[in-house]
Amino acid sequence: MQVLHSLPPFEHPDMIVGTETSDDAGVFRLQKDLAIVNTVDFFTPIVDDPYTFGQIAAANALSDVYAMGGEPRTALNIVGFPKGTLDLEVLTEIIRGGSERVRTAGAVVIGGHSIIDAELKYGMAITGVVHPDRVVRNVGVRAGDALVLTKALGTGIITTALKRQKASPASVRAAVASMVALNDTASAIMRTAAVHACSDVTGFGLLGHSYEMASGSGVTIALEARTLPLLPGARALAKQGCLTGGAQRNRDYLAAKVSVAGSVRSDLVDIAFDPQTSGGLLIALPAGEANQLVDRLQSSGLQAARRVGYATAAQEVSVRLV
Repeated sequence: MQVLHSLPPFEHPDMIVGTETSDDAGVFRLQKDLAIVNTVDFFTPIVDDPYTFGQIAAANALSDVYAMGGEPRTALNIVGFPKGTLDLEVLTEIIRGGSERVRTAGAVVIGGHSIIDAELKYGMAITGVVHPDRVVRNVGVRAGDALVLTKALGTGIITTALKRQKASPASVRAAVASMVALNDTASAIMRTAAVHACSDVTGFGLLGHSYEMASGSGVTIALEARTLPLLPGARALAKQGCLTGGAQRNRDYLAAKVSVAGSVRSDLVDIAFDPQTSGGLLIALPAGEANQLVDRLQSSGLQAARRVGYATAAQEVSVRLV
């Protein structure tokens, strides 16, 4: 976004969502009752198994469409692959994993592009559809809203611990299951509620994505640390210092934008800054509807879903962790 601010913005009467609010995807109207949702994401491996890595990368890319209230339709593979250092079977398994998630989402892979790269990278460009009047943006949070999170936190900490051989098998299994899971059910349930805003929680962490929602909406979001859903082992691994470089970058960027109450334990602070991969949806809606939404999410199998905070009139900072 820092680079984009120095460039002239694109303007078009049918562009519903561009880059101006750091939203999860772009949205362009094709006709009065149809718009397309465009997004792209790719990264280096965070788990050892190629098939699982492909699943996670695809689920992560698909998530942006779900956060906008859309439905994925097509996917393009994006590949950076080292020449002569990895067996091509590795790439086959990665793409097979990605294809499985796309197929589960009810979409199709229609092609892609690959380059020779010093480091393995994989992801997807996703196109979805949405009614122009039903786009869910990451702005629009209102004072008095409740915030609901649909997945547990801690994937960055656990995958970092995995690389350091400190994560337990149970923690890794839980993190992988969370990252592979699509946000399709959460999105479908969200769309039946009077939702004001939504973002999926990914590399900017819970605090970072809350900041984008709060600052773009002109409110302050208060997150209640004691309510945050956590992956098993995340707190213990945070205490052991299994933190990512991305978490420190999040802290640096958000230093003047987020306040943390002195009563919040340091490991929970680390988790709130932790970059997530294929994280859950963070949904803002009227407080009176939040418990019903959580009940519906949990009864549909999303047991980690929790009411995690609330919005107030704008204060001195955009986000408070209390």
